[in-house]
Amino acid sequence: MRLLRLIVVVATLLLLTPLPAQASPAVQYGNPIAAQRADPHIFKHTDGYYYFTATAPEYDRIVLRRATTIQGLASAPETVIWRKHSSGEMGAHIWAPEIHFINGRWYVYFAAGRTDDVWRIRMYVLESTAANPLTGSWTERGRISTPWDTFSLDASTFVHNGIRYLIWAQQEPGISTNSNLYIARMGSNPWQITGNTTRLTIPTLAWETRGYRVAEGPSVIQRNGRLFMTYSASATDANYCLGLLTASASADPLNAASWTKSANPVFVSNAATSQYGPGHNSFTVSEDGQSDLLVYHDRSYQNISGDPLNDPNRRTRVQKIYWRADGTPDFGIPVPDGATPVRLMSGSYAVRHWEYRVRLETNVTPLADSQFRQVTGLTGSGTVSLESTNFPGYYLRHRNHEGWVERSDGSALFRSDASFYRRTGLTGSGVSYESVNFPGYFLRHRSGLVWVEQNDGTAAFHGSATFTLE
Repeated sequence: MRLLRLIVVVATLLLLTPLPAQASPAVQYGNPIAAQRADPHIFKHTDGYYYFTATAPEYDRIVLRRATTIQGLASAPETVIWRKHSSGEMGAHIWAPEIHFINGRWYVYFAAGRTDDVWRIRMYVLESTAANPLTGSWTERGRISTPWDTFSLDASTFVHNGIRYLIWAQQEPGISTNSNLYIARMGSNPWQITGNTTRLTIPTLAWETRGYRVAEGPSVIQRNGRLFMTYSASATDANYCLGLLTASASADPLNAASWTKSANPVFVSNAATSQYGPGHNSFTVSEDGQSDLLVYHDRSYQNISGDPLNDPNRRTRVQKIYWRADGTPDFGIPVPDGATPVRLMSGSYAVRHWEYRVRLETNVTPLADSQFRQVTGLTGSGTVSLESTNFPGYYLRHRNHEGWVERSDGSALFRSDASFYRRTGLTGSGVSYESVNFPGYFLRHRSGLVWVEQNDGTAAFHGSATFTLE
């Protein structure tokens, strides 16, 4: 019996006591970052600035802005660093610029058509030796030559094991697709490739071939002993989405067999949050360097009149990437406009809703079940409410002291039940949430579920009522 009682005590303490935090801190940005800016690329440089470039809807210029914070990019002044030619090459469809700092110099990769054939799109490179690329001059380094003189675009570059690679999208003769993905080593400079070119993937799956047979916009992030390459698929309307290729860090990136394609898209339109056609992403990191960020464009509406390429309203957006226990990325859903959501964590356990009851779990799937927007409280300023990310208009509220996620009915009771005072965590760090209509009662977890209960002053209660924001 004594052993049984000991087991019960230990099990109870495990349920009540937070595990050591394993998550990166919360990052919150107000989306969108920039209106009418598609194919966004944000590069964090060692000089303390983020550099941001994207496709302008007129397709006639390359723009650049910088700021010391991601949010600062939204209001940073924009500089035109290059304009299209008035005739011939680089005279039309100026698309998808990316800015990189390579061997002490700045480079911008971009795609362009000709004035006499706007769809004869190829990849080009600009170079600047200036410390500040917004004020320096730019030299045209010309076209990137590939094995075929065919439609090509979306050049990007990364370094792996000391070797620099170029990745891009291209139409290959003999293959009936709009574009496939390719990789090659870079040569003696950042505008030439050398050696063999490898085709990595062809769009064949249903979600890659809606409207057009497209694989484009590749971008690489290296984490957890693997290379993850996102890419965009299908037409650039609400069908646009992100796919994923994965390779071991010990494998040869030039070997197509090193890469595995995910069977399903990893980031898609979401009607609940009014975000459509997410794609053409890049990666950057948060200001503290602890969180990986997904940078992408989408639209706030589904139906487009005419050709999507002529619709100017793709917006640049940023949100946090979460990493699963198996080391793979979880991009979640395109979050609603406004403040990006957070997760309430107790160690490696996240507060989530499941069949609307609020509980604690690890490795939450879908991720959005554990994401909440921390908004001004329904009872007014000075309080906060926690709005579900994937069920906008639904809030974490207490009912019979149980935590639920339910739709606001507009009543005074609901507003009070769903409003909290955000306090410094009862353990002295983190955050705690005190009920508005039950002073001294806090959100806490017990036996795997979330409740609103009275603070009894014990260390166990304080631990179970304290959360970190991820």
